[in-house]
Amino acid sequence: MAPALATPRLLAARIVTNLIRPGTGTALRVSKPSTPRLYHQPAVPESSIPIPSATARHPEIPPYPHGPHQVYHQSNTGLYGRQRIRFGNTVAVSAKHATKTRRAWRPNVHHKRLWSAALGVFVRTRVTTRVLRTIDKAGGLDNYLLGTKAARLRELGPWGWRLRWRVMQTDSVRERFARERRALGVRPREGDEELIARADLERAEREMGAAEFRSGEELVERMDAMLTGEEEFPIGEGVDDGVDGTVAMEAEAQAAAGSEAKETDKSQASDGAEAEGQGTPHTEGETPFRDEDFMKEETPTKAP
Repeated sequence: MAPALATPRLLAARIVTNLIRPGTGTALRVSKPSTPRLYHQPAVPESSIPIPSATARHPEIPPYPHGPHQVYHQSNTGLYGRQRIRFGNTVAVSAKHATKTRRAWRPNVHHKRLWSAALGVFVRTRVTTRVLRTIDKAGGLDNYLLGTKAARLRELGPWGWRLRWRVMQTDSVRERFARERRALGVRPREGDEELIARADLERAEREMGAAEFRSGEELVERMDAMLTGEEEFPIGEGVDDGVDGTVAMEAEAQAAAGSEAKETDKSQASDGAEAEGQGTPHTEGETPFRDEDFMKEETPTKAP
């Protein structure tokens, strides 16, 4: 009879039965090997390039010039700032002799979500408290990753190097580098002028929108104050010139009354002149005015 094939479940059962505690009948607990904690990074808005993984291979990313860390491999998947486990002794001093006990000091590592202004998302990563202080001092995650000193590049590690490459692919950072090349007089790369022109146009549109938004907010606040009765609003043409609206309205009323009085005087004077003209006789050589003259149609004269 052929032996039965050993399946993974049968193998696991055999291992557990072999690890039974003697005299108790209970099996020992088998611990699984620990797996590194992987993060699910968010998608970058308006971009098809994802945030690279800390462990997967990305052939499009240039290799890290200093290579992966051979000691304390956990630092290859986080921002540790060249920190690793340190070893030493704990010395207990007594009256007769001193005893030494071996111990280790591990880095103070935290799991954080760091904001990237260039990417527009929070990046999940493991980071030490020392690197957190450096990020705050540099002015944000982007400035920390884009540092140009040799010590900073060595401090980033493989994971920081990948994040640096991803940040450098954004339009804001590319436009920043293009402006720096222009200021230094370096030969521009292809597409630098288009990046700068597009960035200037977007900045102008944002400023115009912000100005309109501020004016709209002020108008809403003034209307709310008017409705609640906290502020009085003058109405009239003098408002734009800084003149009280009531004074402007009174001035307009006085001007209108004066013009009406002048028109009345003119009409009365013309009526009196017509009345006097009807009683005066015509002198010789003058043709009296008749209403029939208006009714006559002018006959066109033929040209000779």
